[in-house]
Amino acid sequence: MNTPQVEFVDVDGTNIAVRRQEGDAPGVMWLGGYKSDMLGTKAEALAEWATGQGRAFLRHDYSGHGESGGEFADGTISKWLRESLAVFARHTRGPQVLVGSSMGGWIALRMVQELLQAGESRVRGLVLIAPAPDFTAELVEPAMTDEQRRELAEQGYFEIPSDYVDEPYIYTRNLIEDGRANLMMSAPIDTHCPVHILQGMQDESVPHSHALKLVSLLPADDVTLSLVPDGDHRLSRPQDIELLISAVRDMAAQASRQNT
Repeated sequence: MNTPQVEFVDVDGTNIAVRRQEGDAPGVMWLGGYKSDMLGTKAEALAEWATGQGRAFLRHDYSGHGESGGEFADGTISKWLRESLAVFARHTRGPQVLVGSSMGGWIALRMVQELLQAGESRVRGLVLIAPAPDFTAELVEPAMTDEQRRELAEQGYFEIPSDYVDEPYIYTRNLIEDGRANLMMSAPIDTHCPVHILQGMQDESVPHSHALKLVSLLPADDVTLSLVPDGDHRLSRPQDIELLISAVRDMAAQASRQNT
């Protein structure tokens, strides 16, 4: 598959890198995870599938990620949300399925909230992979050591080693404080569209109990949870990719039926 040429969208003075494939609706929009980029295994597999289906597919890098401008340490959920909404507005037409991985699941859920509030109902389905809404408050803050709290107070950030990338994860005071302004897990979440969650039970970054809590906040008749007993956080093995594509294919088909 030929990877689409990178384009850029100016959002608040930062160049946000975008790759888009024209095709049929409903389109699929990919939202990556924390410190991930749009050329990862799952995004590339979905891009190849979408090409084979003749379906529109859109992906971008948040500021400080991949090919986008900006500094990673300047990022917050609100900032990355604004960028994602800007890319959605600029490059999508008609009904869409949002596919969010890890932090991208949080971004996807917040996008739906913001779009519905603005009277925009084009999101017809969500596929969330190890979704991490509220991860700053629910997963990062409770696990912080005294030393990390001291570093956060004194220098405005702390670092932890990553199992997935060479450089450590950086958690800033701004990220954590802004996360509190975007919390979702304390009240029912009405997405106005079906949701399919894929979750590995061996996930050490976002435990499956987090997915179960999220499911409990979503309308029961509109949510599907697929637990992968031996799956880790990445869910990037061939069998995991097959499950992801199946979920996205089914969600797109359901969205197509809604349109007819």
